[in-house]
Amino acid sequence: MQHFPASDPMRNLLLTIAYRGDRLHGWQIQDNAVTVQEVFQNALYEIIHERPDIKGCSRTDSGVHANMYCVSMKIAHPITNDHLMLAMNRYLPDDVAVLKVEDVPDAFHARYSCKGKEYVYKVWNSRVRNPFMQGMALHYRYDMDVEMLNREAQAFVGAHDFTSFCTLDRREKGDFVRHVKYFRVEREGALVTFTVAADGFLYNMVRIMVGTLLAVNQGRIPEGSIAGIIGAENRKSAGPTAPACGLYLNQVFY
Repeated sequence: MQHFPASDPMRNLLLTIAYRGDRLHGWQIQDNAVTVQEVFQNALYEIIHERPDIKGCSRTDSGVHANMYCVSMKIAHPITNDHLMLAMNRYLPDDVAVLKVEDVPDAFHARYSCKGKEYVYKVWNSRVRNPFMQGMALHYRYDMDVEMLNREAQAFVGAHDFTSFCTLDRREKGDFVRHVKYFRVEREGALVTFTVAADGFLYNMVRIMVGTLLAVNQGRIPEGSIAGIIGAENRKSAGPTAPACGLYLNQVFY
């Protein structure tokens, strides 16, 4: 068991978790729906009998998944990191798991210390649905020109005002400029993945990017239009918002 000086009992922990979002309603606690934060806090209370202030790295919406989601919290409980990980996985539901627990500096904050994120959007591109992808990928029956979509996606790379690719609500205020580091569209069999990393993302930004690319694929938006859509700074210029089921928070960079 780890021991901590009595003069400074608090320690700051970073917990890396993963979850399926198809039966959960995003990260943040809600009054009328089960969320990841709720089941996380309930499991933690069973172990340390406290409800510390936990900090999530991002808001994720209902139906969105996470291969890597980060939570920071300060506790004084002497439980070891390894025991905390195992105990959390005992009390969490099957669609949420703690992958790692580690000590971090006192000033570390899961959200504000984040330098960027990578998202993956999965599309099952086949005329026949895959029951194992139900709720885990968008079933898209039309032919997809993946090479063309990958070329089109490069217009997103760089620092731009992404107002056209944001659902405006009270969450979004002020600066809409984000720096997209890379955007790849790749195929492996029937599975097509859209992978994008940036220093930050606006509300529904990735889903609108993907929906716009799919609209280009279907010819509803002409090829070569994305730069102009970005420049318009108008949500109505972009394509539809792709469904939540295909979106994964894949990596968080610190």
